[in-house]
Amino acid sequence: MPELGSRGVSRRLVLGGAAAGTAGTLLGPAGPAHAAPRSIDQVARRLDRHLIELRRDLHHHPETTGQESRTSAVVARELRAAGLDVTTGIGGHGVVGVLTGSRPGRTVAYRADMDAVPPQDQIEGGAEAAHLCGHDLHTTVGVGVALTLARLRDRLAGRLVFVFQPGEESLAGARAMLDDGVFDRVRPEEIHALHCGPFPVGTFATTAGFGLPGQDRGTATLTGPDAAAKANALAADLAALSTVARPANSSDLEQLVAEIERPGTALSRFVFMQAQPTGTGVRFSYRCWPQDRYTEVRAAVRRLAQSYGATAVDFPADPFPAMVTPQREGQALHRYLRRTIGTSRTIPTYAAVPFSGEDFALFLDRIPGTYTYLGVRRPAADIKTAYPHFGAFDPDERAIGHGVRVMAGWLDHRARS
Repeated sequence: MPELGSRGVSRRLVLGGAAAGTAGTLLGPAGPAHAAPRSIDQVARRLDRHLIELRRDLHHHPETTGQESRTSAVVARELRAAGLDVTTGIGGHGVVGVLTGSRPGRTVAYRADMDAVPPQDQIEGGAEAAHLCGHDLHTTVGVGVALTLARLRDRLAGRLVFVFQPGEESLAGARAMLDDGVFDRVRPEEIHALHCGPFPVGTFATTAGFGLPGQDRGTATLTGPDAAAKANALAADLAALSTVARPANSSDLEQLVAEIERPGTALSRFVFMQAQPTGTGVRFSYRCWPQDRYTEVRAAVRRLAQSYGATAVDFPADPFPAMVTPQREGQALHRYLRRTIGTSRTIPTYAAVPFSGEDFALFLDRIPGTYTYLGVRRPAADIKTAYPHFGAFDPDERAIGHGVRVMAGWLDHRARS
């Protein structure tokens, strides 16, 4: 989830066992003990080892935005082998697999992002691209859900559309896929996604009414012999519009996670502004919540810039949109999780993370759906090992099985609803 920042600091800070627990089963009896497995849990359990191997393979071959050729080929191979109708090359290296059930039902989509994090967007990371945002897990979960439900096709209702998206880190992939007509042939009624988050492995954090902020940006132009001095002062004043500060250490990250889990949190309204002088001007970007606050923030920026004699303040026509999980779908998922995996593993969130963005927003602008954090934190591990974009990011692989079971059950449930 991209975030603009100074070089060497991530442009996106996101929140996001063999897996135990059952996310639900397809309708019908399981059959005799000697028969092929008939429930989601039984089928998914047989895929655990294969999926962990798949994730490790993807992890060791990270590909950044626009370079996801190997990853997309692996995904397409897996989906075709499972009998899905597969289309490649959508919006670049995007892959779409369609699984049609044997019974009438709704059309429901699932999205997984595939690209790795480039060096400049890593926090305390290295000099090479790396899967420090969990997209290798996201892709693996998406493949796992498709393989699981394909093996239960004879009981599956409706159609499931699996969207494997390139270019999420650059906020370009979703738009490219939409512009390329990703849903022209099969239009889903809703779309769902998971993202790794710093919650205990086996838990899921829902986001009804929340999600991640969009991003606005612009430039202010100054003139005169003291333009450079004015630019420095204006940048400082713009940065002071921030109501939140970027986390600086593990303790700050812990506080951030605790804050979004708390009703009535101070993060229910925020501005996170970054500004940099550029000689005789200032370049700035910011995130705010709720998303309609960008009009008041733009007005505040203009007032400040004009007070320094700015000759121009330029913004794009519209900011990049916030990603907001609709209340109806988000609450439906929350109830489903509480019923199927229990209240202790279902975490509601009450705020957006100020430092993150997500181009899944463009899908949700067209189709209702949900965005949920998949807990990947090992017991007693430092939060940086579960917080995307940190060099220490090392998710618990047991999260893959949890994600497959829960999302397979949820997609099956929604296709039958």
